[in-house]
Amino acid sequence: MASFTGASSQQTSLSIITSILSFLLLAFFLAPAVSDSGHRLQANQTFRPQQQLLRIKRVRAYLRKNNKPAVKSIQSLDGDIIDCVRSHLQPAFDHPQLKGQNPLEPPERPKGNESVDVMTESIQLWTNTNESCPADTIPIRRTTEKDVLRANSIKKFGRKVKRRDTISDEHEHAVAFVNGEQYYGAKANINVWSPQVSDQNEFSLSQVWVISGSFSNDLNTIEAGWQVSPELYGDSCPRFFTYWTNDAYQSTGCYNLLCSGFVQTNNKIAIGAAISPMSSYDKRQFDIGIMIWKDPKHGNWWLQFGTGLVIGYWPSFLFTHLRSHASMVQFGGEIVNSKSGFHTSTQMGSGRFADEGFRKASYFRNMQVVDWDNNLLPLSNLHLLADHPNCYDIKAGENNLWGNYMYYGGPGRNQRCS
Repeated sequence: MASFTGASSQQTSLSIITSILSFLLLAFFLAPAVSDSGHRLQANQTFRPQQQLLRIKRVRAYLRKNNKPAVKSIQSLDGDIIDCVRSHLQPAFDHPQLKGQNPLEPPERPKGNESVDVMTESIQLWTNTNESCPADTIPIRRTTEKDVLRANSIKKFGRKVKRRDTISDEHEHAVAFVNGEQYYGAKANINVWSPQVSDQNEFSLSQVWVISGSFSNDLNTIEAGWQVSPELYGDSCPRFFTYWTNDAYQSTGCYNLLCSGFVQTNNKIAIGAAISPMSSYDKRQFDIGIMIWKDPKHGNWWLQFGTGLVIGYWPSFLFTHLRSHASMVQFGGEIVNSKSGFHTSTQMGSGRFADEGFRKASYFRNMQVVDWDNNLLPLSNLHLLADHPNCYDIKAGENNLWGNYMYYGGPGRNQRCS
């Protein structure tokens, strides 16, 4: 009996231990995952542990592929992690047509009369750490699990939805544009704000578009500027961003370096990182310079940030229509209105209408285009378009100091915009 009781006691103990271990394992797998930045991920509200585990597994596999190994990592003051990645290991070189290659040297920049810059230039918050990426590396904002999960799907992460040239219930614009000629680039300075975005799945951006093709299924665009996107970045900071597509945002292209395409050559600017400082209402103004131009020799589209930092290029083979030239250039703002039955209160620009002018409304200044001979030229035959002028409007002008300029933006929902 003593022997049997001992065996029974051991079995009981083992059973208890097994139950505890099973409970702990279940608790571990069902607990909200923790992202690379230390934030907890939201669990599936419908409590489907198998689906949630599979989703997390897929996201982590995606991150292992897309977050490249770093030789150094820098913690930004806003919580971002900036990874210094070897230039030849960046996401662009996952593309079959770029595998095994190295980044190209910058070409000759467009020729033109440089304006006297009286404004203060914004740079990026992560550089305030006094840390920098070594030579032969590029700074990449690390993507976390939480970033991907906010998009609801890996396929949707880092992509825009299809844009139309007609007035849309979702995407609204206030833009100045030129068309009717062949364009080989564009340049402008944009002051930086932090507009309020009312929903996580909405955004507010200010950018330059270089466009060719139709607005149906073959639209080619290159885009660069600043944006506030809670879904993409998880906060309300204005961030320097890029975008490209060759099929009207259907399946090609992405923001920043979130897919293979854009080749970065600069180790001082992290695409997707927060811009600092930013403009304040009726106070000091801060802006960024954006220039996009086509290399006459190799045909690639290059990007410059600020007064002279060449960031990198979009290889010409990414595009169809843009392999030769652009047929339209746009400057301005865009928001997403996801509301049904009433208008969003997401702001564009500074959140103020164009009539309020300097230090109050958002602006573009020194707007120029690049011609076939790599010359910067003032705009001719400029058109203005505001999809919903009671919500966001636009006003253009010209003077000796700012060349072609415009004010644009607005508060969204108000007494006239409901």
